Amino acid sequence: MSNSNLNTFSFSLTVQVEDIDVLNHVNNLVYLKWVNEASERHWKVLSNDQINTKYFWFCIRHEIDYKGEAFLGDKITVRTWVGESKGVKSIRHVAIYKDDNLLAKSASTWCLIDAKTQKPTRIREDILELLSNSI
Repeated sequence: MSNSNLNTFSFSLTVQVEDIDVLNHVNNLVYLKWVNEASERHWKVLSNDQINTKYFWFCIRHEIDYKGEAFLGDKITVRTWVGESKGVKSIRHVAIYKDDNLLAKSASTWCLIDAKTQKPTRIREDILELLSNSI
């Protein structure tokens, strides 16, 4: 896993046999899994225990554009960053690469949830500050 700064977060992986579908390339659901994994890993870097006891994120939308294919054994880089964050929502971007070739890109809308009430809550300054390190 690499993390050159808080603006973007990336990690690398190798395509495994369980990632492959009947067409012998990475299944679309695996790309979605990688999008979620990038989001969760980056949030762990940005947040802390105090924040995590007060809030959690719930994804309300994924939009993925598939641009290329990955195959068994390919080395993949997953890169993420946070976009616009306002109200109760934050947009997270993910780009998935094989070498310099873009395989997929996504924009996911995440809603901030108050851990106590289990309801959406406005993104306040403490969270905006964390996310602004990522813009």
